[in-house]
Amino acid sequence: MLKPIETEEEFDQALKRFNEVFDAPIGTPEGDEAGMLADLIEAYDNEHYPIEIPKPVEAVKVGVEKV
Repeated sequence: MLKPIETEEEFDQALKRFNEVFDAPIGTPEGDEAGMLADLIEAYDNEHYPIEIPKPVEAVKVGVEKV
């Protein structure tokens, strides 16, 4: 049974398994597992590696620096 990811090791194992079942057809056990793993991976990623939305001025500065 799948459970929330709590450690970096579990995160790595979940990513590995997700890559194995990624192309599974929808409606199959492997396809269902891929969907659940995606949700668990996303939840762990959002909690441990959040990406903050930049302030508009900062976003413009980064864009100007690349030109």
